[in-house]
Amino acid sequence: MRRLFIILTLLCSIVTATIEAAPPRWETVEVPDRSDIEHIDSDALDITVKNGYVYITTTRSVTVKVFTILGQLISQETVSPGTHRLKITSRGIYILKAGSATRRITL
Repeated sequence: MRRLFIILTLLCSIVTATIEAAPPRWETVEVPDRSDIEHIDSDALDITVKNGYVYITTTRSVTVKVFTILGQLISQETVSPGTHRLKITSRGIYILKAGSATRRITL
């Protein structure tokens, strides 16, 4: 019984460490290949999704927040003008807020 308790405690600590891993970070990139990309246009903001990455192209600094469909904050960062991308490893539906724009992202 004691061994079972130790194993369960170890498994819980591994799961907790995985959940508390560092959130994904936005990185600056060159403009990706624009063919076959689902995109959403909003004034001075272009949001695209391709191959597990969310790309944002903006002409001004903007605060970007990404949430799970359940409302858990995944990433929050202010990006400078240019093109930036965020790798999201889990497939699913996310909510992206960039400035005054709010969009649903499906990976």
